[in-house]
Amino acid sequence: MRFFPATLSREESDAGMDRLEAGFEQKGISFWAAEMRADGRLVGFIGLKHVADNLPFAPTIEIGWRLARHVWGQGLAPEGARAALAYAFSALKAAEVVSFTPAVNVPSRRVMEKIGMTRDATGDFLHPNVPEGHALQPHVLYRIKAA
Repeated sequence: MRFFPATLSREESDAGMDRLEAGFEQKGISFWAAEMRADGRLVGFIGLKHVADNLPFAPTIEIGWRLARHVWGQGLAPEGARAALAYAFSALKAAEVVSFTPAVNVPSRRVMEKIGMTRDATGDFLHPNVPEGHALQPHVLYRIKAA
C-alpha cells in the first residue's frame, strides 16, 4: 500500500471487494483474483474495470493490478495484464484501455510500459479521491489502443 494514501481497515478492504464483485454483476468486468499456478495461493488481483465517473478521462476501461510484495519481480503483473488486455480487445471489443498511478509509482509505470502502454502526459491529473496537496495526488495516465 506504499502508493496509496492510507492502508485499509478490514471493513474498508471488505467493502472494496464487495465493489469489485458488484462490478462483475453490474458491468460484466472487474479485477480478477491472481493465484499462483503451482498451488492456487491468492497473491492479489489483476484485471479490468470501468473507470470511476469522477476521473477526467471517463468513460473508458482501466487495467490494474495489486500483488503481494513476496511475488514482486516475478513477471506476474505483466503476464496477467497482457491476458487482461487480450480479453479487453478481443472479447470486449474495447478501442482503448487506460491505466493510471501516482507519478512516483515507478514499478507500476514499468509494468505499463512492458505491456505496450504509452504515457499520455496531457492526461496526467490530480486524483480527486486523494487529499489535496498529498504527495500521491499527482497521477500519470497511460493508454493503449486496440491493435
